[in-house]
Amino acid sequence: MQERSVTVAGTTHPLPKPMFVMATQNPIEQEGVYPLPEAQLDRFLLKLNVGYSGRQDLTEILRRTTMGQEIKIEPVLDAGAILRHQTLVRRVAIADHVQDYAVRAVLSTHPGGEFATPMVGRFVRVGASPRAAQALVLGAKCRALVDGRAAASIDDIKSVALAALRHRIILNFEGEAEGLTTDAVIENLLATLPIQAPAGV
Repeated sequence: MQERSVTVAGTTHPLPKPMFVMATQNPIEQEGVYPLPEAQLDRFLLKLNVGYSGRQDLTEILRRTTMGQEIKIEPVLDAGAILRHQTLVRRVAIADHVQDYAVRAVLSTHPGGEFATPMVGRFVRVGASPRAAQALVLGAKCRALVDGRAAASIDDIKSVALAALRHRIILNFEGEAEGLTTDAVIENLLATLPIQAPAGV
């Protein structure tokens, strides 16, 4: 994934840019399918939960797939445009206090850490990695651009926090036994993490 290459029989083949991996995880019928190790999950920028289709969505699925209608797909981006967008995202401004909020949000997932919430201390076995902070900042910058703003805000960080962190936190036995979700832990830390903190605290 992040190596952007494939090695076959000892020969490494670089993949053309842009290269990214999207994957689906179905919680049903997993016999013969092995969950990815935590280190592999951490390489995914975001994890989105997709629930059941609603009435309108299911109606549209049926309209497109059961009426003999041919759907014409038109490209909206090419490789060059994606690469330009990726460069633009990295150029979005982020103030020091906003970036520090992202840093403290990640540090607050570490059990026993200085920013850990009581919930994290009680129910989390492994907290989020530095890649989580990268995901928070890049996701926040994307949100700002989509909203027509040139700078990321704390609200942008909060809006991507669930998707950026949920697959990077591992609950301990007590958390799993309580039926807790990583989303609940993240929502708790976002509700309790101060917007600003003095440097060195």
